[in-house]
Parts: sequence; structure tokens; C-alpha cells
Amino acid sequence: MGTTRKGTRRASDHHPQDEFQYHIHLKKGDVGRYVILPGDPGRVPAIASFFDDAREIAFNREFRTYTGFLDGIKVSCTSTGIGCPSTAIALEELIKLGADTFIRVGTAGALQRHVKLGDICISTAAVREEGTTRQYVPLSYPAVADLDVTLALRDAARRLGVRHHCGISHCKDAFYTEGAEDLPIARENDMKWEAWHRSNVLATSMEAAALFVISSIRRVRAGEVLAIIGLTYDDAPIVAKVGIDEAIQTAIEAIKILHRQDAARESTR
Repeated sequence: MGTTRKGTRRASDHHPQDEFQYHIHLKKGDVGRYVILPGDPGRVPAIASFFDDAREIAFNREFRTYTGFLDGIKVSCTSTGIGCPSTAIALEELIKLGADTFIRVGTAGALQRHVKLGDICISTAAVREEGTTRQYVPLSYPAVADLDVTLALRDAARRLGVRHHCGISHCKDAFYTEGAEDLPIARENDMKWEAWHRSNVLATSMEAAALFVISSIRRVRAGEVLAIIGLTYDDAPIVAKVGIDEAIQTAIEAIKILHRQDAARESTR
């Protein structure tokens, strides 16, 4: 059933009445309304270090979850693994548990020369060049981030003084096709990368399309902030792991902004 850690939940700890989610090993009450979604399970403790009273709830396969508090708000962090298939699983199961606001914190390669190493990109939408979302909706359906979450991320980056860019990102399934000249469709791939560059797509990663499409269908909110660690336009998908702390801090500040906005709206109802 996957990996567990001392003090975290195992599959044998659960009973059907717990509404236990098969892959993420969580049940209702385990997570907050606001959830940060990194890909790497190893990044979850780093993000949770910004929480008060954070504790690890579960760790199964690529899905690791910590829950704690930000300014008294219950928040969680769950890793999704790499790519849209596992991201879709995590998102679907978290939604079933009541979470409704998601911020992906990831890494990406720049497709534009003005996007530098260590910058962050806030995705407003994503190119759906992956397979998962095609099993949800036709390709003509856009993968668009939630406006409130996107604006909160932009405002957070401004407040923190982080160099940032807002715009369209690219979402793919295969990592090692970038600059791979030995592939049977290398010319076709090169033409596509050139098209995304000329279309002003900012950066490329592997999870946003599932996050945006599924959140739109399920009527929840999602946004994405990416640390630029590679220069894909130079066929260098990984150069240096920089900007990750800034991306995390931007997501943390954005949740605080969203909570204040949500509380103000709810108080007027």
C-alpha cells in the first residue's frame, strides 16, 4: 500500500466509516480548507515549517500530508508526485474531504529569456499538452487558474518584493523530451517548443493542467506559483534549485490574503 513513516497513518489504521481516501490516506477533519500542493514529498516539511503546530498526518506512495495553522487558520500541505495523473488523484480526494482552495508550489523551466533563474511565475492558465485532462473534458476547454487565488499570489509577491511574472504556463507529460534530438518526433517537438516560445508562454512544468481543469469542474479554487530552476529555451531543464523559498513564502502570504477576503465576505452574509 505504499510508504509510511513513524507516527503517521497506515492503511490498517482505518475503517470504512472513516471515509478514508484510498491514495492519500486521509479522512474528513484531517485537512484544512486551504491546501498547498508541492510535487516533492520532501518539500512538505519545509512548507509546513511555516505553520504553527504542524504535524504529519499521512504518507502513502507520493502523497505526504502535514496539517497545522496559519494565523489560527487550519491549513494543510499535500504532495502530489510528478505529473497530472497523480495530481488529479490528490486533488479529487482532497476535494472529497472538504478542501476548496489549492495553491500548487512547483518548479519549472523558463520558455522566455526575460524569465530568469530564481524568478517566480504565477500561472494564469496552462497549455494542455498532457493526457490526463483529455479524459475529463475536450481540448477546447481551457485550463484556467482561479482569479481570486491568482490575484492573491500576485499581491503576495508584490508585498514580499519577489521578482515575479504572471502569464500562461505549459503543462506536459514527458520530462526528457526537452531538447532530445534522438527521438522519432524530435522535429515535431522542436516546432512545438518554438510555438510556445513565440506565443509568450512563460514556463513549462507538469501539473497545472489537471489542477486548473479539475478545480474548475469541481467548483473549487486553484492557483499556481512556480520557481524557475531551468532554462528550457536553452535545452537546460534544470540548472539550479533557486527561487523555491520565495515561491513557498508567496503561497503562504497568499493564503493569509485569501483568508482575510473570505472572512470579510462571510461576515456580510
